[in-house]
Amino acid sequence: MFKTERFEDRAFKPLSIAVIAVSDTRTLETDTGGALLKSLLEADGHTCFERQVVRDDIQLIRAAVQSYVANPKVDVILTTGGTGFSGRDVTPEAVEPLFDKRMEGFSVLFHQYSSSTVGTSSIQSRATAGLIGTTFVFCLPGSRGACRDAWEGILTQQLDYRHKPCNFVELMPRLDER
Repeated sequence: MFKTERFEDRAFKPLSIAVIAVSDTRTLETDTGGALLKSLLEADGHTCFERQVVRDDIQLIRAAVQSYVANPKVDVILTTGGTGFSGRDVTPEAVEPLFDKRMEGFSVLFHQYSSSTVGTSSIQSRATAGLIGTTFVFCLPGSRGACRDAWEGILTQQLDYRHKPCNFVELMPRLDER
């Protein structure tokens, strides 16, 4: 297994992260996946810019994501929910057409990590990620376990400037290069 380390000579750079729960049935009070992500990202030293619940509707999901992409104060967007196979699960259909660059490796790594906690049930997720403009967007399943897997298995390291050999934070100043 590959060993990761931290650049101890680098200062932590907190990010501003928006959390969108996609659900027809949950509210802010009953959204456990989004609440968990908020607590995990804040425990790591980041700021939750805002947290909201959006219905399983392609246009509503797109509008919420695009509003955060347009806000220069938001570095990262996390969606939770709507990545399964039911008729109402439309988060990938809503968000993937907005990607300027798709992050193929996120889905692969998410499934690899998730399979160690839920086994073959990981295949029921269509977790995806990409870059819209200069904003990283990660679309996660809605369960607390999947949110924890994504944060603890991938995002906590990739959203930490001190992580090596590389991380997303060190790329951020260069995302709008042409």
